[in-house]
Amino acid sequence: MANPLLKVSGLNVFYGDAQALWDISFQVQAGEIFSIIGSNGSGKSTILKTLSGLMRPASGQVAFNGSRIDGNSAARIVDGGISLVPEGRGLFSSLTVAENLELGAFTRRARPWMKQTIEQLSDTFQIIRTRSRQLAGTMSGGEQQMLAIAKALMSKPKLLMLDEPSLGLAPMVVKTVFEIVAALKAQGVTILLVEQNVHHALRIADRVCVIKTGQITMIGTGKELLSDPEIQKAYLGTLR
Repeated sequence: MANPLLKVSGLNVFYGDAQALWDISFQVQAGEIFSIIGSNGSGKSTILKTLSGLMRPASGQVAFNGSRIDGNSAARIVDGGISLVPEGRGLFSSLTVAENLELGAFTRRARPWMKQTIEQLSDTFQIIRTRSRQLAGTMSGGEQQMLAIAKALMSKPKLLMLDEPSLGLAPMVVKTVFEIVAALKAQGVTILLVEQNVHHALRIADRVCVIKTGQITMIGTGKELLSDPEIQKAYLGTLR
């Protein structure tokens, strides 16, 4: 693929002496939803932590928007246009919705546009208009997930990374979360989605890679993997 927004090449990552990722390589094109699926402990979240600068690779390269970022700090990576919604959401529970959003616009690039960004996001995230003074810690899990995504978008990222956005949510709330993800894509946001809800991930993603014990075993379109017998057997059970 020519000129990808994100290019990951030969990434090897360790936790101490234990290797967590083995020769990870993939590309994300601007405007697409690229999903990483796999079982618990397969290395999905480690990929996102490495891309966001929270972990350093032992070898390999990460290029974003044409420039290498694998040696950059987490703050510099966010300022360069990558934002992560971590598993667990990363909200400040004792602060209000509005205060969490303001903290999301901490980068030099985003702060001058803070009020304008909040106004734009309020069309997609109703909680911004209706719950701006509510403490984040008093909100439901689904509302907190919406706030976490909105907070990540406050930095005006070129790439939004979501780590298990459906985790622990009721089925109807999961449906709403994925509707939001689809709406963001329609608005031109590029999304890297790590998700254990494989059925939803395959239906929404343009392309998907499967990771098993720290290694990529398959890459294809969501439609291709949804109809693949091995994927159906391993992850989907009786779902079709």
